[in-house]
Amino acid sequence: MTPHPLLDVVHVTTFDAYVADIGTIFRTFADQDSGCVSYGVLIDGRKWFVKNASTPATVSSLRRAVGVHQVVTHPAIAPLLHSISTDEGLALVYPWVPGEVLYHPTRTRSGGRTAPHSPMARFRGLPLPEVHAALDTVLDAHLAVEAAGLVAVDLYDGCMLYNFDERRMSLCDLDEYRWGPFTLDADRLPGSSRYMAPEEFVRGAVIDIRTTVFNLGRALRLLLDAGDEEDQWRGTRNQLTVIQRATALDAQGRFPTVRSLVEAWHAA
Repeated sequence: MTPHPLLDVVHVTTFDAYVADIGTIFRTFADQDSGCVSYGVLIDGRKWFVKNASTPATVSSLRRAVGVHQVVTHPAIAPLLHSISTDEGLALVYPWVPGEVLYHPTRTRSGGRTAPHSPMARFRGLPLPEVHAALDTVLDAHLAVEAAGLVAVDLYDGCMLYNFDERRMSLCDLDEYRWGPFTLDADRLPGSSRYMAPEEFVRGAVIDIRTTVFNLGRALRLLLDAGDEEDQWRGTRNQLTVIQRATALDAQGRFPTVRSLVEAWHAA
């Protein structure tokens, strides 16, 4: 059997040159906040997503991603298929998941959530049953995260990939998820401040599953609103009550687990 150029190779010298040689690059993501360079590549009729790290910080992030995928599997989480070492660092291989990231900031451009034809605006305009189904997928995936002993870090709408044709939500780029609880040894964690809990900005704070509950509560609040100002709520009063508890500023006032949040959300 002929070795596959992505799945059977262990090491290459320079990944950018290698991937250009083995297939057709149809998308390049070179301006990402993470500092990684990613490609959509077509090989023998199949699409792949590959992510390359070549600095100490980005290599550390991708190594963390390998650990996350070793313990968490879920139908909605884009699976890691293989890793390839390079002379400069590390590259990860994923299947290409059809869809559009709900928010796609880069190092040189941000904004765009409220543009009428943006993925986020289109998602917010979907019928409520379809939005609820997508949110249930995000919550269910985090039951698997919780069961694996991990906590969410850098969860925001840039991790949410929605297929508008098939009405299916997927999650990607969970590279910063970590074993929990842990003590924050920096001035803040990576992430979008719109989703982050207060403790994620405090050096020495404990980051645990209640932090993940907060992140998920913010996801529910933002994705069930018709706009960014949070004044066009599309859900019910009971759902808003659940979100208010999930996003309590005092961590002890939140739901103690993702499962208890999910149960309360379904009841609401």
